[in-house]
Amino acid sequence: MAVGKKNISAPPYVEGHGIEAEDLKEGKVTYVEDHPDIRYQFTAGQAISKFLNGLKEGKILATKCNKCRRVMVPPRMFCELCYRPIDEWVELEDTGTVETFSISYIDPDARPLDEPEIVAVISIDGASPKMGILHKLGEVEPDKVYIGMKVKAVWKLPEEREGMITDILYWKPIEG
Repeated sequence: MAVGKKNISAPPYVEGHGIEAEDLKEGKVTYVEDHPDIRYQFTAGQAISKFLNGLKEGKILATKCNKCRRVMVPPRMFCELCYRPIDEWVELEDTGTVETFSISYIDPDARPLDEPEIVAVISIDGASPKMGILHKLGEVEPDKVYIGMKVKAVWKLPEEREGMITDILYWKPIEG
């Protein structure tokens, strides 16, 4: 054995075993059952909160950076290109253009839908390029949807709005 080194052996291996229902019934295993009433709360932040409040009023709000001239929707509190605070809020039209879309024939649980659902990324008119939102299309047959299609928001009735993206029921095609 070298000087200064101790011969240390590993602790003996102890084989474990699973817990059986009988172990619980007989009190061989200690456990605690609890049902905590946990509620989560979060904030949407300044920009999205104002955006959602605008939706409740039937408005699409965006932020503007005067340095790089971008109009951003969904809004942000700073411009991620030039790293400066936004300069102003602007109201945009509730019209836009389909940038891309997907037609789904099944629901999130993989069950067939009676009618297909169409979701699209919509560039909002007045916003900078590559700025838009993901939302549903309605009043259009799947084989009639195309990239570049002009659409308009269909809103819930004012008394039914809650300050959520679903205050826009869907986007429908418009002429021209």
